[in-house]
Amino acid sequence: MRGGPVRGVSAGEALFRPVRAGNAFEETVERLLQAVRLGVVGAGERLPAERELAERLGVSRVTLREAIRALADAGYVVSRRGRYGGTFVTESLPVPRAAGRAANPDALEDALSLRHVLETGAAELAAARSLTPADRRHLTSTLAEASAAGIDDYRRRDSRLHLAIAEVTASGSLTTAVADVRMRINQLLDEIPLLEPNLEHSNVQHEAIVDAILSGDSGAARHAMAEHIEGTASLLRGFLT
Repeated sequence: MRGGPVRGVSAGEALFRPVRAGNAFEETVERLLQAVRLGVVGAGERLPAERELAERLGVSRVTLREAIRALADAGYVVSRRGRYGGTFVTESLPVPRAAGRAANPDALEDALSLRHVLETGAAELAAARSLTPADRRHLTSTLAEASAAGIDDYRRRDSRLHLAIAEVTASGSLTTAVADVRMRINQLLDEIPLLEPNLEHSNVQHEAIVDAILSGDSGAARHAMAEHIEGTASLLRGFLT
């Protein structure tokens, strides 16, 4: 007999999971950077309280402070004192590296292949689930935010939508894997220019993906996602190889 409904796993839960002891500082920096660059903690928003965040990551508060200081020095966060203080994501993130730098073709294809498997599977699985009203609101709200995003904030809003699709599968492992591969893809995307026609096309494709998921059409969701990410792959191959 089946149990009750499965609670969705948030991207915050997937990213702010315990780090491995061997490289606690480096992995803490990586997790925080993922949360910021993927839009899990948006521009101007506050990171979880220091004590809570240290417990969730399984690191000492000293290690967490060192990681936050590193991100502050790099321009990703700012710390504020006082009653309403804490660590906040900067309103404007550091400018990406120079565009047009060539990528290793094998590394590029590896990232693209992994993304294809994970994200088409996530879309198919999301469509196959009986989504809760909260799941549906999560998808529609992140879709609206991506559609309304300006060019400067598009990458994070786009990432947030793709993570939302993974989140509503209720698989923490899949959400984590999608977040990890998305970071690899974003590092490559940061090397190429943002093209407004491509962003407009992406928004249309996003709507098709979400519509298929909400209607429970697994085949259409998988197909729409495959088409969408192949467009991105074409741009990356064109600019970087």
